[in-house]
Formats: sequence, structure tokens, C-alpha cells
Amino acid sequence: MITMASVMEDPTLDRHFKGHKDVVTCADFNPNRKQLASGSVDKTLMIWNLAPKARAFRFVGHQDAITGVQFSPSGSLVATSSKDRTVRLWTPSMKGESTVFKAHTAAVRSVAFSHDGHRLVTASDDKSVKVWSVHRQSFVYSLNQHTNWVRCARFSPDGRLIASCGDDRCVRLWDTSTKHCINCLTDYGGSATFVDFNSSGTCIASSGADSSLKIWDLRTNKLIQHYQVHRAGINSFSFHPSNNYLISGSSDGTVKILDLLEGRLIYTLHGHKGAVITVTFSRTGDLFASGGADSQVLMWKTNFDSKSYLDVLQHHSRRSSPDPPPHLSDIHPRTPHLHQPQSTAIQISPAVTDTRSADPHVVELGQTVHNNKLLNSWTRLTPTQATASNHHSNDFLAHPDATLRVEGWTGGEIASWAGSATGNQTGVHSAGKGRREEEEEETVQTHPLEVLSGHPSSLDSTLQHIVQQLDILTQTVSVLEERLTLTEDKMKECLLHQSQILKDVRASGERREAESDSTD
Repeated sequence: MITMASVMEDPTLDRHFKGHKDVVTCADFNPNRKQLASGSVDKTLMIWNLAPKARAFRFVGHQDAITGVQFSPSGSLVATSSKDRTVRLWTPSMKGESTVFKAHTAAVRSVAFSHDGHRLVTASDDKSVKVWSVHRQSFVYSLNQHTNWVRCARFSPDGRLIASCGDDRCVRLWDTSTKHCINCLTDYGGSATFVDFNSSGTCIASSGADSSLKIWDLRTNKLIQHYQVHRAGINSFSFHPSNNYLISGSSDGTVKILDLLEGRLIYTLHGHKGAVITVTFSRTGDLFASGGADSQVLMWKTNFDSKSYLDVLQHHSRRSSPDPPPHLSDIHPRTPHLHQPQSTAIQISPAVTDTRSADPHVVELGQTVHNNKLLNSWTRLTPTQATASNHHSNDFLAHPDATLRVEGWTGGEIASWAGSATGNQTGVHSAGKGRREEEEEETVQTHPLEVLSGHPSSLDSTLQHIVQQLDILTQTVSVLEERLTLTEDKMKECLLHQSQILKDVRASGERREAESDSTD
């Protein structure tokens, strides 16, 4: 029998992208096949143009780590989720504009569009899954039966279902019309880190911090495949559009490629230094991307899908099944298919052929060039007051969780990545920037106020500054009003107490007079 290796082409590393300054947490291809988006712990969204020597764009606006990113089906919008409790909708253009969605009360861990592009679904540490209207830019409804942090949520291709998973160790299926949980799959030894539907909507896959990956048939509600091929937790996975393959990224530093028709591991890729946090196929499946703790985004040519589907069917003709077209909807065997951690498949050498491109020129968007002195003059604050205002704004957005746990990672894993990622964190700046300008840029990026226009000198930029300063003043006024209310309440209590004392004194005086009169 011909082995799979002889009828497949090996995947190859096509390009790498350096520009993020911290762990890359999420990535997604534009359906137009011209762009790749990635988000990072460095709080920025990067849009990489896939054309050779094209510029990349960095969008600044989130106040904490970005945890999820996805292009809309039309490719005209990009949604991001963040630990700053917000979701943003970006226009991936030079304007750098974004709209902010606020309803979650804790870190938002994932964001995804419905397949018609009309809705967004988000998952959060506040234990809820929320659905939003893209056109109305508003919150629609919430799903609230998870008992711990929710790590991931996705729409089914037809929009009738939502799958979600989280730290309560279960995968839930929701009916979007009734808003009810219709199934709960509880078969995990640890946190469920990621969940998604295949392209036909007949199956869902879910991954766990216990390094397991499971595929469920939604028509029978049965587990049909179970892979245990990684040596550490799985952070992300992606179905190939044909549903014949699946890629997964793990904290063990590898990307694994599974043949779902044969039910086995076929490739292990060693492109990253440190944990792999995100993997994703392009919409056509000819490319896939991976990102991780080394702050890099790697883009790979799939190659192994180059054979026609007819050839694949012929190759799998010996599969024992009564159904003529072998497909993921009818996988053999239907019992849990366990694999040993040691690989019996092809290992692509860690020294992958270096086809890496030069670092692209990065255009900074969504930043303000105004320094703190100018910002202070806007609000007539002293430097001390301005600092206090910044702290207040950061506290307002801060999450009680002080440790970095994005997409199911633990603080210990982040610490272990730091050593391997140190040598790879290359900040990309415009040509000719000096050290002083870089320091100012860092100061600007961490400032709680952001200007979404790419042209800070414009009237729009100035007006946005004024509006944002008014927001802080409004918050300050609300705090003062609250304090005044508390003071008034205390004064009322004091006056009531004093009047009660006076009443008691008068009553006791009257009693004494009455007693003296009776004695006389």
C-alpha cells in the first residue's frame, strides 16, 4: 500500500513577519487573500500585506493584550478582542479607525463573525458569551451557563448554533434562536482552550490544556476522533476548508498536521522558538499561518492539499465504510482514536529551508503624537494630576486577574517563553527614528488615551482629543459627585443623631420636672 508521504508534498515555510514586540496571540487571513492580521500581548493589531515588499500596518487602540482577531467575511472589517474588556471593529486602511464595543465586565478572550457577517460572538472571563450586531454596533444578548472563564466561542456555518468552551472543562452548544444551551460535552481533564466547527457544520472540534484534541459528530452527539499527539496544552487549531486536515498549535513549540480521513498525525513542524499560540488556514487552504511566544508570525504553503479530491478518494478507497464518499462526516473508526505522544509520522526538520523574507516596513496608525505636556495643557492639569488621571483610567479598565492568562495560558508558561523569545523581539520602527523618538512612541502607546486617526494634525484628531479629555473630566466629576453624595449622607446622619440626642435630653428633662412636681 502506498504511504501518505509518497502522495503528498511537504508544507514549506514561505515568509515570516517580524513587528510585534511580545507574544503573538491570534491571527487570521483576509478572505481577499491579500492580507494577514495578527494580535499580540503588545496591545497592537498588525495587518501584513502579502504582496512582496508591501508595507505592514500597526494599529494602536487597545489598552491591554489582544486575545482574538478575525476578518469579516467580506474582508472590509477586522474584529479584535482584548483583556481590556472591550471588542473593537477596525477598518483595515490607512485611516486606522475603530469602533469600541463595551458590555463585558472582564477580559474578552475571543471574537468571531457569523458567516453572513451580521453578528459577532465573544467569550469572556466574566463567564458569559455575548452576541453583538455589527451594523447597529450594539450588544444583542448574552449566554450565561458557564461556571468559569469562557475561552472561545464560534458560530456554526449556518448561524443556528454557537459553540463555546472554557475553564469549567466543558463545551457548550447553544441554539441562537431560543438562546438555550442544547448540549454540554464534559469530557476534559483540564480547561477547554479552543472550539470550532468544520466547514460543513456537521462536526465540532475542541482542544484542551491536557493536550487532547477531540472531534464530535453533532448529528449523533458522539466523540468520533480523539488525538493525543502534543506533549503540552493545545492553544489553537484550524480545519482545512476541505475538512480533510486539521492543524494545531501547542505550548510544546510545535505545529501538528492531522489527516482526518486516515485519523492520524502526518506532519510535525518546528518553526517557532517557544510555545505556538495561534494557527489558522487561509480561506482557500493553500496557506496557513502560525504565531507564538517568539513574537513572530510564520506563513506556510500548505502543499499537502495539492492533490485533487478525486485522487484523495481513490487513495482512501480501502477505508471500510458503507458510505461512498469518505468525508469527515463519516470518519472511520468512530471510536476514540488515540495516538501515542511519540510520532510515527513524518518529522519536518527543525532546520526548515530558510525562505524568510526581509522584515516589512511598518506604518504606525492609530497613535497620537501629542506628548504628556500638551495633553496636560488641554485639561489644565498639573503633571501630578495628569499622572493620577492616567492611573484612574488604567484602574477603570484593569481586570482583577493580575496574571497573564490569554487563551488558556498560565503565567508559568509565559515566564518560560520569555527566555526563548528575548532574542526575537524586534521592534519595527519607521526608518530614521532615533532612540528618543522610540521612547516617546512607547510612552504614547501605553497612554490611556488613543487617537484613531492616522493624521494627528487634522481637525478630527483634535476633536477626538477633546472628546477623550472630556470623558476623563466626566469620570472625575462623577467621582466628585459620588463623594459629595457620601458627604451629604454623613451630614444627614450626624444631624439626625444630634436631633435624636436633643430629643432624648428634652425627654429626660421633662421626666425630671414631672418627678420633682410629684415630690412637691
